[in-house]
Amino acid sequence: MLRPKIPTNPTPAGHLTSPAVVEPTAVVPSAQVPPPAPVAPAPSRPTVQLTPGTALALVGGGTAVVLVVGAVLVSMLLAVAITGASVAVCALVIRSLVHADAKRR
Repeated sequence: MLRPKIPTNPTPAGHLTSPAVVEPTAVVPSAQVPPPAPVAPAPSRPTVQLTPGTALALVGGGTAVVLVVGAVLVSMLLAVAITGASVAVCALVIRSLVHADAKRR
């Protein structure tokens, strides 16, 4: 019941054509031509020329990226620290209120 059924194809299903008849042709020798002189291969990639201006731009761009990423990380750390401090203050206030309410009873 759960066995896969594999189709059988005893005969090919395509159109069969007879092979084309190839007639031999005569080979005529031609005059000997010297091989061309070897040519230096063109570089696959253009070479990058680093001028002082582009080097300065790269250094400036890298510095800007480092400063932006650093500012984002520092601000995230500051946000976590402020949140932790405020949660701690809230916990102390609630603990104090619960403790004072328990003393009155």
